[in-house]
Amino acid sequence: MRLRDVLLMVMVLWAVQAQGQTSASAPASAEAAEVAEAAEVAEVAETAAAASAPAISASAVRDAVEAVKADPLLPGTQPQKYLRFKTSKDKDKNEREPSSGARWWTELLANLSTGLRVLMWLAGAALLIWVVLRVRDWVQLRSGGPKVAAVPPTHVGSLDIRPESLPADIGAAARGLWQRGDTRAALSLLYRGALSRLVHGHGVPIRAASTESECLALSATRLGPASQSFLVQLVTGWQLVAYARRDMLAGDFEQLCSDFDTCLPAGAAP
Repeated sequence: MRLRDVLLMVMVLWAVQAQGQTSASAPASAEAAEVAEAAEVAEVAETAAAASAPAISASAVRDAVEAVKADPLLPGTQPQKYLRFKTSKDKDKNEREPSSGARWWTELLANLSTGLRVLMWLAGAALLIWVVLRVRDWVQLRSGGPKVAAVPPTHVGSLDIRPESLPADIGAAARGLWQRGDTRAALSLLYRGALSRLVHGHGVPIRAASTESECLALSATRLGPASQSFLVQLVTGWQLVAYARRDMLAGDFEQLCSDFDTCLPAGAAP
């Protein structure tokens, strides 16, 4: 039994005893005052007892909670699911928190955007460099600046046209091959010598892959009429022997050997 209950019981018994001794002559106000005073004394005593009582420890509180949870007579907590309509708050939450698939697509698009932006910058830089180089070449061309000379080919097809690979007197050497019956080698020597003279002596821009017809077209702008006519006859004779496998007339071949140095001199164009 608590101290307050004991004090209240003592005060009540004391009040009843006092009421029996004093009789009905005592005023009602005096009895009420005594009862109030007794209650006040009891409250002061309870406060003093509570202040002097030891504090409850945290471990005691946890033990009490576990004891309550373990009591089979007390109901526990059970999660329950129920259906309800979505509200605007739920929609806002879904919009703020995208799904993993949407997040993956968003990151992919962001990476692609970054990559395309880098490629555009690189393409722009390359275009700018190309424009600068073209403008520089155009300025040099307009101002008569230094030009890079094209390296003359050493071979046209399989034919060696280097000057050091040819004899000093091409016509005489070709005539000797013809007299020994090597018609193809004789015409090949004349054609090689003609190409070498065109490239190294007359500056005709013949390339390594140029055909006979291309060589004739290129030489037409650099040779005079007589030299161009001689070259046409030489190319025709070479094609007749090399491709058609036909013999060339001895008189026509002798004319080519005699006119070679006259029509295609080693120096400047006639």
